[in-house]
Amino acid sequence: MNSREDIQYFVNENARKESGGKTPMDLINQDILKKVRTFHRSFPQYTRTPLARLNNLAEHLGVGRIWVKDESYRFGLNAFKVLGGSYALGKYLAERLNMDISELSFDKLRSEEIREKLGVITFVTATDGNHGRGIAWAAHQLGHKSVVFMPKGSSEIRLENIRKEGAEASITEFNYDDSVRLAEKYAREHGGVLIQDSAWEGYMEIPSWIMQGYGTIMDEALEQIKENGDGKPTHVFLQAGVGSFAGGMLGCLLSEYKEECPMTIIVEPDTAACIYQSARAKDGKTHPVTGFMPTIMAGLACGEPSLVSWGLLRDYADMYLSCADYFTAKGMRILGNPLGDDPKVISGESGAVGLGVLSMALQEESLKELAEKMMLGKDSRILIISTEGDTDPEHYRQIVWDGLYPSWIGE
Repeated sequence: MNSREDIQYFVNENARKESGGKTPMDLINQDILKKVRTFHRSFPQYTRTPLARLNNLAEHLGVGRIWVKDESYRFGLNAFKVLGGSYALGKYLAERLNMDISELSFDKLRSEEIREKLGVITFVTATDGNHGRGIAWAAHQLGHKSVVFMPKGSSEIRLENIRKEGAEASITEFNYDDSVRLAEKYAREHGGVLIQDSAWEGYMEIPSWIMQGYGTIMDEALEQIKENGDGKPTHVFLQAGVGSFAGGMLGCLLSEYKEECPMTIIVEPDTAACIYQSARAKDGKTHPVTGFMPTIMAGLACGEPSLVSWGLLRDYADMYLSCADYFTAKGMRILGNPLGDDPKVISGESGAVGLGVLSMALQEESLKELAEKMMLGKDSRILIISTEGDTDPEHYRQIVWDGLYPSWIGE
């Protein structure tokens, strides 16, 4: 297996140039992030997730610093997705109440007074697992119902975890994007409310709220980095499905650093690389990936870029990269078996791909050109976000214990 055939990249030479240095401040800015963070802090389950400093790994790979934001601790749900879904629910309920979300805490939204005003609402979504679990949890916590559709091939364990949060959930015969269409049809025909991070013409507002909700992650991470006195990141790896997470994180970075934004690398599975394919086309348009998209990175197996995040990723990201599954498997094994006193991070298939790419780019001679294009060196300070833990524990063990999807090093 030659990794040079299993990883592709495209450098955005015009990143932050065609926009004249302006940032999309109407979508994500410091005022919005303050509201998002305040809303999430009102949840009794809220604590900042850990920012692991992998000093020994950084020395081993020849870079200055590696941080990994560990979202497996988020609200006890083993993944980050609840942040976007809960904020979108909060924003939707605030609109129904004709209030600003800054006026509504978690406790107020679940109060008897609010429930009497709103009644019981059914929130509908499609998911590969983490998003649906987050929607189900938030809806249940706030006294509402949820219906969740999952694409063909979804993990039964992830299905059961969604059902445990009170949702009516099922695995369909469709891929992710067609499952989204099924959820939209169900919501329309049954009077439900679609809460989806995919966005298309006529469905943009709720996906933008979801993207804003993810901002708590980066806001916390930059806060933690500043507290440690480590200096700002020079590189940030962001994995992409439809692009909402990556767009949300990039928006936060632009809001914080503006023209001094760190180099941002978007990473996708090679079977579902809709952001990479769209960027490589150079025509400014989205180019969906169709059919079934087999990859162990289930949370990233999406074929149609979100129109809310696409423009931001197109104009401001520095590099787009697609890779085979064994890259993320390598990342999972590294994080689960740390060097020296580096903290251990349990990272799932969609969480470890950035570190897998980083480690192999720096270690493998055939990827030397990629490392040079990323401008990686001894002074690089790299932020990676592990978006999920072992959401499918059996498969996690098959990879980390048994060596499923082995990496290949050498010529």
